[in-house]
Amino acid sequence: MYKVVRGNPTPEELAAALAVVQARAAAAGAALAAQEDLDEWADKERNVPRRSLPQPGAKAWRSSSWPK
Repeated sequence: MYKVVRGNPTPEELAAALAVVQARAAAAGAALAAQEDLDEWADKERNVPRRSLPQPGAKAWRSSSWPK
């Protein structure tokens, strides 16, 4: 809800002012969403494999390259 505190704007002036305010709010929301997407891509945990390492043993070196 918006309230005109000072002046007496015409309906066209009021509509133009509200359109600008809403457009800026939408642009700020889009920028925030884009920043969140970048943060997800920059997350270092995303690039770390989530598999267990082979246990030490006689043939452990063979299983180190197997896909998990």
